[in-house]
Amino acid sequence: MVYQYKPDVFLKRLEEDAEFVTRAMDTLLPVDDGPEARLMEAVRYAALLGGKRVRPYLTLNTAAMFNVDPKCALRVAAAIEMVHCYSLVHDDLPAMDDDDLRRSQPTTHVKYDEATAILTGDALLTRAFEVLSEDGTHQDANVRIDLVKELSKSAGAFGMVGGQMLDLVAHLHDLDMSEVARLQRMKTGGLINCACVSGAILGKASENVVQKLHGYAHDLGLAFQIVDDLLDVTGSEQEVGKRTGKDADRGKVTFVSLMGLDSARDQAMLLRDQAIEHLDIFDENADPLRDMAHFVVNRVS
Repeated sequence: MVYQYKPDVFLKRLEEDAEFVTRAMDTLLPVDDGPEARLMEAVRYAALLGGKRVRPYLTLNTAAMFNVDPKCALRVAAAIEMVHCYSLVHDDLPAMDDDDLRRSQPTTHVKYDEATAILTGDALLTRAFEVLSEDGTHQDANVRIDLVKELSKSAGAFGMVGGQMLDLVAHLHDLDMSEVARLQRMKTGGLINCACVSGAILGKASENVVQKLHGYAHDLGLAFQIVDDLLDVTGSEQEVGKRTGKDADRGKVTFVSLMGLDSARDQAMLLRDQAIEHLDIFDENADPLRDMAHFVVNRVS
């Protein structure tokens, strides 16, 4: 059967998967009535507020390609989303991007305070690794170790956190296209890669298969960031759910500032096509990943 992207079908599936993951995090991040209740209230605010849940979708649907137990995949997807939510809380802090709006709601440090927001991120990050290490995530301890290792690499100094550091000092350097691409591969692409590869780790897939998913995630992550850069220029605050025009205000070098709007859009489309090509070895079970590549370049928020 010839693959065809059907936006309505995809959006329904994305919404359903997002609901599954939100329910899982609701359970994994319980309400607390002790002295630390304010912290857990902030944790749940940051994690359960909403969002497209792109990374969990990738984990759930990659794991399904290898017939992974959905309960195991859901725990991993929730853990990765916890790390993503932690990164947003910290990115929004005054010391970082200093944003007061996220997903059309006050950011965590605005809703609570800076100290609570810092601890919220810390709690989400550490809880994510706790979830991955628990027996319920996979019966094979070696698989759990590999999951922890993959998330550590993707989120650490040579992944997301390192990319954020590069972003903070970018204004001190005259970045070219390859350097901006490296920054975004680390900052944005790291967790996207982890989300895809984790499904394969759960399914004990071959190295060749894992490499194909690395390729897919690489191109998808760059396309995702280019569209983010485009939305910062062309999107409205109401649609995007956060303040727009920030990059230009800060004189930040982005794909759009280097390439221009039209060329950036063309590059995003090219990366979408390349991402889908990496999935050629898979049958229709990979269609949800193909759908995501189309969605990423067509989204308005």
